[in-house]
Amino acid sequence: MIPVPLLVCVMGGWCAVYLTDTLLKSSVKHRIRYESWLAGRGLMLSPFHVRWQTTMFNRLFAYCARINPRAQYLWFNSGLVFGVVAMVGSVVLLIRTLQQTLAQMTSDNPRMGNQQTLQVVVPGINLPTSQLAYFFMALLLSGVIHELGHAVAALREQVRVNGFGIFVFVVYPGAFVDLFTTHLNIISPVQQLRIFCAGVWHNFVLCLAALAFLFLLPIFLFPVYSTGGGALVSEVVQGAAADGPRGLSVGDIVVGLEDCPVKGVEDWSSCLSHLSHSPQTGYCVPSSSLQPSWAHGRAFKRLDGTFDCCSNNSLTDLCFSYMKPQGTNSKEREYACMPVRKMVTGTQVCRTAEDCTAHTEVASICVTPSLENQTRFIRVTHPPNTHMLFVGYPPHLQYAVSLTNFVPRFGFLHLDLPVFLETFCKYVVSLSGALAVVNSVPCFALDGQWMLNALLEATLVTVVTDRQRRELIGFFLLLAGSALLAANVALGLWMVTAR
Repeated sequence: MIPVPLLVCVMGGWCAVYLTDTLLKSSVKHRIRYESWLAGRGLMLSPFHVRWQTTMFNRLFAYCARINPRAQYLWFNSGLVFGVVAMVGSVVLLIRTLQQTLAQMTSDNPRMGNQQTLQVVVPGINLPTSQLAYFFMALLLSGVIHELGHAVAALREQVRVNGFGIFVFVVYPGAFVDLFTTHLNIISPVQQLRIFCAGVWHNFVLCLAALAFLFLLPIFLFPVYSTGGGALVSEVVQGAAADGPRGLSVGDIVVGLEDCPVKGVEDWSSCLSHLSHSPQTGYCVPSSSLQPSWAHGRAFKRLDGTFDCCSNNSLTDLCFSYMKPQGTNSKEREYACMPVRKMVTGTQVCRTAEDCTAHTEVASICVTPSLENQTRFIRVTHPPNTHMLFVGYPPHLQYAVSLTNFVPRFGFLHLDLPVFLETFCKYVVSLSGALAVVNSVPCFALDGQWMLNALLEATLVTVVTDRQRRELIGFFLLLAGSALLAANVALGLWMVTAR
């Protein structure tokens, strides 16, 4: 469900704006002055929608349209080709997404939701409120670049630009350009197609640029931030598994999980995934350590079939299992409740008993923590501090800690700068790519509508000579595309909000 506080804030804010607008427009004393103030600033208000339009950027658009005409001709022709290909590709992608959504609706496997290429984003549900600033900034940037492409392409084709504007609908920001319709209608269909395809083309280029910047970020930040030396802890969720006096702290550098080295965030995730799906790691301890005074516990079977021998729920002891040291052919296991930190500090990991005898001259035994199914004991190495010892589900550890690949070379540098750049670039890649896909769909009120109409006029004139028939073909194609997009949005919203 949508968070109630967020919904109340949005609805309350819009109600206050609309009520103020209605009162001022109905006031005999303030109506003329208020409407003049709105018109002078290019503002328009309606329920859940505010729009601002200006002509101050027209000279900038005209200047951009005059830069290297031949290069721009090739540039916008490339956009035309991309737009036509994207129109077909977006339909295929929406059909595939609809199939995935329907399959998820009939399946009980929650992981299937992560396999969808396109997902409906609802702030506060599948978009954390802490990420809203990134989302809206990336969405606004993608919209501005999209409309910049339309404006420059239109001026190249001698179509006048009346103005540029920004709007907010409910909570979603966007941008638009106002083109002179008369000029737009008298140019050829190919020229129209260049203008209509320019928006999705620029979104695609912005997506590639953000992806390249994200890939080259370690090089750009190399003078002030180092990478490859571990994963830097940027945030620890309070009260989570990694929090506490012997847990992780902001600024710690994680270099290993058990025997899995960690050089960055990707290694952290892959190591946790590997440890989740692998048998519990064992530890080589000297045979002399396994003394009766250490309370060989009487093991009892848990409900899931595993054994425990520490019935006092101690925070410092853990039940270990091992094969009887006497007789190499013995298959009987023994259990001992022992101080966990003392047992595993500085010891070598092992998978079998042979791992211990092969690397040490001291008689050692491979002991393994006896835990519930899917629970793991993990040593987190973050020098110069002592190991953090974690017992639980590995995904809980992953969600409890936020990390970054970038380690500041100087103490005055902020830890969040690389995180901000990384996160913002990822949102730009996702949202700009999504705008390129959605706007390419042959759907009413989207760029795809005008792209399809111009494409049919440019290609079917000799095949279907009757203009009304071409318009009828276009209408049914737009109807199918609109239904496909509406089905994806409706089912996507239901999947996000109903589960």
